[in-house]
Amino acid sequence: MSNQKLSLLEKVGFGAGDMALNVVISSMMLIITFFYTDIYGLKTSDLALLFLVVKFVGAIADLVVGQLTDRYASVRMGRYRPWLLLLAVPYGISVFFVFTTPDWGYDAKLVWAYSTYIIMTVMTSGVGVAYISLPSSLTNDPQERLSANGYRLFFAKVGAFMVTVVVPVLSERWGGGNAATGYQAAMAVMAAMGVALFLFCFFTTKERVIHVVQRQSLWAQLKVLLQNDQWLILCGVCVTGTIGYVLRATAAIYYVKYYLGGGTATVATFLSIGVVAAILSMIASTWITKFYCKVKLFRWSQIAVGVISAAIYFFVKPGDIMLAFVLYFVLSFVVDLHAPVFWSAIAETIDYGQVKTGKRVSGFAFGGISVCQKAGMGVAGALAGGLLTYFQYQPNHEQTAFALHGIVLMMTLIPGFFHTLMGLLMFKYRVTDEYYTEVKKQMGADSYVAV
Repeated sequence: MSNQKLSLLEKVGFGAGDMALNVVISSMMLIITFFYTDIYGLKTSDLALLFLVVKFVGAIADLVVGQLTDRYASVRMGRYRPWLLLLAVPYGISVFFVFTTPDWGYDAKLVWAYSTYIIMTVMTSGVGVAYISLPSSLTNDPQERLSANGYRLFFAKVGAFMVTVVVPVLSERWGGGNAATGYQAAMAVMAAMGVALFLFCFFTTKERVIHVVQRQSLWAQLKVLLQNDQWLILCGVCVTGTIGYVLRATAAIYYVKYYLGGGTATVATFLSIGVVAAILSMIASTWITKFYCKVKLFRWSQIAVGVISAAIYFFVKPGDIMLAFVLYFVLSFVVDLHAPVFWSAIAETIDYGQVKTGKRVSGFAFGGISVCQKAGMGVAGALAGGLLTYFQYQPNHEQTAFALHGIVLMMTLIPGFFHTLMGLLMFKYRVTDEYYTEVKKQMGADSYVAV
């Protein structure tokens, strides 16, 4: 058995991969809806179908990539790292084109939006499924996985911080009065950064654990996964949590611009405050879980998000910037306390499923979680487009009281409900550290090879 401890450089390199991935994820959560409505010029009524179609394609791509990672592995580079090397550059190029606004008619621009968004989503599946599967091969030590995921999520939030600060500021400075040109230039910087970070992740990590994966048909793997009750719980948690997270993040720019009356600087500061809180949350979560049950932390933090969301709804009035900043900071800190726990739990439920069924499903399991994340993003995007249309939102105009109320609901009570549901679902989850220790003992040494 080789040393399963990860060096500091390897943890940083692993974290850099999620920073690269968050160039897309944070952009899709924080700015894509605003970009499409207020900069690109799409109608809110067209957004719902766009987001649903794109995420459906992305879900299929996730399943395909999951199957491919199960079937092919490089002796020298491992099962997952080669994807980061091969797709880093195409990934970066696809991000750049999504934020390119051609001077065409509306129908042609809509086709361009569909095409570029779908291509970027497929590229993101290629690197994303491989990346989220990587911890299961880096080490079989649950504490090292949790620590690595702490680094990963810390750097993910740094990536989100870059998107929230760099993109609005550079788009204004480099646009020369043209917001579309500014966004294209700013996202070109983000795309180049993403390419460099994926390559850094590839060269600084090592796959020590090569799991023996049995060749099974897609249907056979699905039947095995459906017997894994703990993995199914994580699927439900992923969908509900993603809906809440994305819907609130989507509404944040509208909330600051129209409800609080802030300009570009205020928007950037508000979003960055949330990301700073999330970064601190990653550090706090890693520390708290050393002496407090990680599953309990997951449960109660998400229920608390529902309470804080209600407080923002009832107490923050139009233009009340200071109170909004304070409560948003607290909410952003609490909501991400669960994140390192969730991403380390996926690998543990795969091991749990192997013990329960006698068969190991890895690539499909990770791909399935990614599908759930995309499903949540698709539902949230469609819900956002539908709600903006229902509440009669008008881009770049003074909003009616009805529209403002809709924006506030999208920022507070609606996502708060989904996070509360997420916390309640975790009361069904039972793979604690003590339980997982027993799972590892039952697995035995023949289920993987340490190198």
